[in-house]
Amino acid sequence: MTGFATLLYKELLRFWKVSFQTMAAPVLTALLYLLIFAHALEGRVNVYRDVSYTAFLVPGLVMMSVLQNAFANSSSSLIQSKISGNLVFVLLAPVSYVEFFWAYVLASMARAMAVGLGVLAAAAWFVPLRFDAPLWALAFALLGSALLGTLGLVAGIRAERFDQLAGFQNFVILPLTFLSGVFYSIHSLPQFWQAMSHANPFFYMIDGFRYGFFGVSDVSPVVSLAVVGLSFALIAAGTLGLLKRGYRLRG
Repeated sequence: MTGFATLLYKELLRFWKVSFQTMAAPVLTALLYLLIFAHALEGRVNVYRDVSYTAFLVPGLVMMSVLQNAFANSSSSLIQSKISGNLVFVLLAPVSYVEFFWAYVLASMARAMAVGLGVLAAAAWFVPLRFDAPLWALAFALLGSALLGTLGLVAGIRAERFDQLAGFQNFVILPLTFLSGVFYSIHSLPQFWQAMSHANPFFYMIDGFRYGFFGVSDVSPVVSLAVVGLSFALIAAGTLGLLKRGYRLRG
């Protein structure tokens, strides 16, 4: 396990050394979203009973930050290693493809959870928070960050240039995140768009995480957890297959 531990340590150190950029900046961005949307829409948007719009917004912003940073960590690390040429040293080391996978995914989860906790701590200064089912929130945060960390690996494997990676993030991850119910309840949407939201796996992560705060959700948390878990299992299996083949990694 020495190779795995070393690779994991390297990935953790990578984002920690530039924590102002990798953790402080996302927290500030989420806080700006909170202040602007809360100021503009508080009292104008009805969500759950006895839940203010500002309070409703916090879990969505926390989970959005978790997902986006999990994806960014693994994808940017892998593409940087490919472009700089130092990936060959990782591939030559006695590290199996399974250890390679988990080192990148666990590091992504660590960064995502750190950013999520930062957003949560910052938001607590502006709105009282409650946790009716904290274990559900933790389960969705961990599983969601693992899923996005894995998707980041897929993007990093597929991409050969930074602009290709940016395209994946801007045209896939960002729209799916923003259309997942971060800023609204899907019950406020027309029937067609409600149905479309149920086809978005990001919706289940946001909705399930929000259940951990308020004990209410648009979909049963059991169903949401099953969807997220199945999505992770399928994407992880595909990613492990790519790593085993050395697809776009061995030149």
